[in-house]
Amino acid sequence: MRVKYGYIKVLVLLVLVGFLYAFTNARNKTRIIDEPMVEFSGSENLFLTHENVSKLLIQNPNGLNNKDKEIIDLNELETALNSNPMVKNAEVYMSVIGRLSVEIEQKRPIARVYTNASYYVDDEGSYMPLSSNYSARVPFVTGTVYKSKLDQVYKIAKYIDEDDFLKQHVIEIRQDENKNISLRLRKYQFIVELGQLDNLEKKVNNFKAFYKKANKDKTINAYSRVNLKFESQVICTKK
Repeated sequence: MRVKYGYIKVLVLLVLVGFLYAFTNARNKTRIIDEPMVEFSGSENLFLTHENVSKLLIQNPNGLNNKDKEIIDLNELETALNSNPMVKNAEVYMSVIGRLSVEIEQKRPIARVYTNASYYVDDEGSYMPLSSNYSARVPFVTGTVYKSKLDQVYKIAKYIDEDDFLKQHVIEIRQDENKNISLRLRKYQFIVELGQLDNLEKKVNNFKAFYKKANKDKTINAYSRVNLKFESQVICTKK
């Protein structure tokens, strides 16, 4: 009898565990989703807000409140977020208790096109729309610029972004119809003519040498144009 009684206790325990598991699983599936927890990584400057993300998740302004956990498709939510042109990468996951969490890495703009249309160029050379929440302090791009042909603009904007000297001084990148590039500086009125972007490093080094000498000689404000189109020389035009 003792043996049989032991088997009965094990059987009752298994039934109880199975019941609790089934009950918890059923309850978990129908758990209501609360307001999603949104975290932004990378830049502290938010082009998207928490409210923007909530709206993107379900494509309507009501958020994810009062939705059953069982009907939430995480892959679909990630796809919706990653399709937004301000988002570089998005990850969506859900905790055991039904807490929906979202991690957003925003795109980082390095230039702002300011022609008939206005938008950013990000650090990977892609289009990025403007935001009503925050305006990035980056060089303007003017002249002849097409959204489908940003290669030259991206190349010079990327170079400026990675060069401390240029990043401090350049406020405008201008591209003409032949893809010749010129720059306008923050403190000085002269135009820096780069032309085509071949031998860019050499041209920039020539300009830095000119800048250093002209500052030392106190003649830097005497020029209207600084031509760097020729690799071996700097041609300056006086006012």
